[in-house]
Amino acid sequence: MEMNVSYTSFVALGDSFTEGMSDALPDGSYRGWADLLAGRLAAREPGFRYANLAVRGKLIGQIVDEQVSTAAAMRADVVTLVGGLNDALRPKVDMGRVRARLTEAVETLAPSCKHLVLMRSPGRNGPVMERFRPRMEELFGVIEELAARHGALVVDLYGAPALGDPRLWDVDRLHLTDEGHRRVAEAVWQTLGLPPAEDWRAELPPARVPGWAVRRREDVQFARRHLLPWIGRRLTGRSSGDGRLPKRPELLPYPAA
Repeated sequence: MEMNVSYTSFVALGDSFTEGMSDALPDGSYRGWADLLAGRLAAREPGFRYANLAVRGKLIGQIVDEQVSTAAAMRADVVTLVGGLNDALRPKVDMGRVRARLTEAVETLAPSCKHLVLMRSPGRNGPVMERFRPRMEELFGVIEELAARHGALVVDLYGAPALGDPRLWDVDRLHLTDEGHRRVAEAVWQTLGLPPAEDWRAELPPARVPGWAVRRREDVQFARRHLLPWIGRRLTGRSSGDGRLPKRPELLPYPAA
């Protein structure tokens, strides 16, 4: 792509990753990579419009049913779709169904926008990542296949070792920090053919490894505050996104960064 290209509108679809958790603002709301990207795009184009339909906890079927047709009707220049990882991280998942719903989403969105952007999502280095890596890579294979078939762009966050660094992940071990979101925004920005501001793949300086007692205390706190509630929601069929509405459901002007 040419670096002097301009975009007049952007719609983001997905789950908590695109909603912006855990890039918290002072008022308790979340910003995230999509908002950061929208602000930068708005700085290049007067009257730039942005919608964010993502809601935390959504599975790919819910994203298709609740977000895709709405996004397609907006006819935006750029549409980002990130979904399927919540499905892959569940104890039991029908990956054939995930493939089918992703295919449905891409087939609907690709003709409706100038650029459809898909992602190979990042994962925090650790035992959970290793357990689910085969499913994640199966999902990413589907994404690559669909992108090639429909002319979509793919942002390879999974292939950047720096984004697996635990220091770029919040204490819940599921969501990126503000620095992680900033890097994702830069990655999408560059994928859209815009001039680089930094090397988003740059690795962090060597980390000082905390002692055994500190690590165990962190593990206990993580289990109590985040893991057990997550398991509870799975067992009862609830989701963190139940009853929540998208933070930007309409394609409206957005202020420049």
